[in-house]
Amino acid sequence: MSNTIANRYDFLYLFDCENGNPNGDPDAGNAPRIDPEDMHGLVSDVALKRRVRNYVQAAMGNEPPYAIFVQQATNLNTRIMEAHEKTPGGYDEKNRTREKVLKARDWMCENFYDVRTFGAVMSTGANAGQVRGPVQFTFARSLHPVLPLDISITRMAVAEEVKGAKSSEDYRRWEAQQDEDKLRTMGRKQLIPYGLYVAKGFVNAHLAQQTFFSEDDLNLLWDALLHMFDHDRSASKGMMSVRKLFIFKHVGTDTDPEQRKRQAMLGCAPAWQLLDLGRIVEVRLRDESRPPRRFEDYEIIVHRESIPAGVELIEKP
Repeated sequence: MSNTIANRYDFLYLFDCENGNPNGDPDAGNAPRIDPEDMHGLVSDVALKRRVRNYVQAAMGNEPPYAIFVQQATNLNTRIMEAHEKTPGGYDEKNRTREKVLKARDWMCENFYDVRTFGAVMSTGANAGQVRGPVQFTFARSLHPVLPLDISITRMAVAEEVKGAKSSEDYRRWEAQQDEDKLRTMGRKQLIPYGLYVAKGFVNAHLAQQTFFSEDDLNLLWDALLHMFDHDRSASKGMMSVRKLFIFKHVGTDTDPEQRKRQAMLGCAPAWQLLDLGRIVEVRLRDESRPPRRFEDYEIIVHRESIPAGVELIEKP
């Protein structure tokens, strides 16, 4: 991998969902997440990180140094134990010194992309410590209120557990004895007609030094954000698409190289000054009299004259 990053980044991430459920709430019957006070839609930071992990796993083959630590249906302690086994001294239950834990933590950072990107709590099991990741997201929030719909659907089959059935022939006999109406069921789909969401993100260069988060890792993050919805399709998600990624790179202003390097790591402007909508990036409806139903209903204006000194704007796609 290349050297660790030396610049702070802040970014705005715009994506939309058409006729789908971008992030179900398990506490509300998996209905689309909303803010109950103003009915704006929400997508959790955890959901966004999961999609980044899925993209990296697919694109990089889940092999070190781009393996994924947090995977579905796995025991995280397996990898933590492996970190001790693969570092000098191996695993010794009686030797859990701070030095050994740090070696295991560094091994985890070197081999797992999501650990050195998002961080991880690895103090369970054999104990590989904790890592604060340099990359963090906020909850994404829709620009306008969304309308959660609960739609009835018909399933033209059933999955009935037939008492006493011991073979496929038993099931066929049971089917033959049923009325047609009893061989179908009703179901429900929960969705929103449309929502344009905005998430805010941050990349901390100082934390990157601790996890070895590199320029290659950063470029892979941008690739994941731009393409991850194309590799995460499902009937429930509807049509989800990334629309814009605005990256603010802190580069510094000082003529002294060392001081400029320090500025680039610490940043040249507070995040709110870059990410608050309307200051630099403005998103507004073309027709305020109608609810938005597609991305083209919005207009995006970039006020480049408002970009602070020492900050560069990179716009994708």
